[in-house]
Amino acid sequence: MSNAPLMPKATAVWLVENTSLTFDQIAEFCKLHPLEVKGIADGEVAAGIKGHDPVTSNQLTREEIARGEANESHRLSLAVAKVRMPEIKKAGGPRYTPLSRRQDRPNAILWLLRNHPELKDAQIMRLVGTTKSTIAAIRDRTHWNSATLSPLDPVTLGLCSQINLDLEVNRANKDRPQREIDGGQTLVSAEITTAPRAPVTQMDVFGTTTPASQPQPSSEDLDLDSVFAKLKDLKIKD
Repeated sequence: MSNAPLMPKATAVWLVENTSLTFDQIAEFCKLHPLEVKGIADGEVAAGIKGHDPVTSNQLTREEIARGEANESHRLSLAVAKVRMPEIKKAGGPRYTPLSRRQDRPNAILWLLRNHPELKDAQIMRLVGTTKSTIAAIRDRTHWNSATLSPLDPVTLGLCSQINLDLEVNRANKDRPQREIDGGQTLVSAEITTAPRAPVTQMDVFGTTTPASQPQPSSEDLDLDSVFAKLKDLKIKD
């Protein structure tokens, strides 16, 4: 409960007994209903609860109480804590799976083993909340229900979120050699894809072409007089 004092009912009991604050002011400060505060004043609610002094616990100051008693429209506010308490982090434990979803875990494990063999057993355990022996039994087909198992996506089953699944897959891919990921094919860097390309020439499209052979002159185009003249010259030289 945000901006509420510690032990709100015990604090309300102390304020009812030791101050002249209105029920609305106490209810606003302790995050209670005004009728509940009225029941505390009548002895019908919180019977047997010992009042807690908010002044000694540094949750409320005497000056703030005096301002509230002098002005009924004044709303009490918590005192600023002088010591900042560290946040308590929730310890990571085994993932809880609802009873209605536990029967689907073997199907989800089979789906992960088939579609993401790069995942480690510890990652599968985090995703679907299973045990290492169950994963080994499904992988080796020694599970008691192996004959009827069918691979089902754990995200659609509600066993894990798509964000957590993608996170575990990315972690597993980082640990694998680069040549094993996608058969060695990787994305081309942006420097290569955005580099300016050379202009395409006709040779790039059609390739090199062999020069056409020169047409041989036909017999009609030959000058007979010049041919006989050359033959006579050859005879004279011989």
